[in-house]
Amino acid sequence: MEEAAEKDVLAVDVGNTVTKLGLFAGERLLGTWGLTTPERLTADEAWLQLTGALAALGVSAVDGAILGCVVPPLSDTWVEALSRASASRPLVVGPGLKTGVRLRYDDPSEIGADRVADVVAARASYGAPVVVVDLGTTTNFEVVDQAGAFVGGIIAPGAALGARSLNDAAARLPMIELRQPSTVIGRNTRAAMESGVVLGEIARIDGLLDAIAEETGQEAPVVLTGDSAQELSALLRHQTTVDESLTLRGLHMLWETNQRR
Repeated sequence: MEEAAEKDVLAVDVGNTVTKLGLFAGERLLGTWGLTTPERLTADEAWLQLTGALAALGVSAVDGAILGCVVPPLSDTWVEALSRASASRPLVVGPGLKTGVRLRYDDPSEIGADRVADVVAARASYGAPVVVVDLGTTTNFEVVDQAGAFVGGIIAPGAALGARSLNDAAARLPMIELRQPSTVIGRNTRAAMESGVVLGEIARIDGLLDAIAEETGQEAPVVLTGDSAQELSALLRHQTTVDESLTLRGLHMLWETNQRR
């Protein structure tokens, strides 16, 4: 009996700031591509971005595609663009899609596509219990219990959003780069802001991980993904595993789950 041919599948994660694409052949992630997420986008513009990314990844069309989008006005745009590149209509993460994970949430339809993908990939890759910290426009904590169910999480402003908010709200505060300050006590405005934003984010993550462990009554492996995960992991008191492709792999796993009959 011949083995089924590997299918090329494109996973697209549209975030508030960055849109990430990942090309899979079977279980293998062949390559990734990142784009800035615009406020507005036509289907033709998305198609041009998509064809450029696919060309860079070495293909012109795929067997299937899945979209996780947390920017509702861009969802239909990307569905249309992906439909041109895929042999089948792209799947969209949302109500009605099988996840294989029990979602113990008051209203599962409120859970962002990236959060669902993170939970699916973390449980498959690291077992249960597990906690995911996803660093992006928001800093999201996703908690999976010992039985493998998603029991909820935490959503907080991300470090970059915090830095922009300071710059927007306070006329005399500059925009800063997110880098580790040399001292906790800043001796100029930029250094003081870097300490507040970067070290404040570290203290918040460590503190919330402590609070999660106390509330659940158990320690769990922590998986860090998203913007600057590698850099921030080195500063955390908690031991973490950095997994930069977690969300894209979760989207691909969701695609595979929904091919089964």
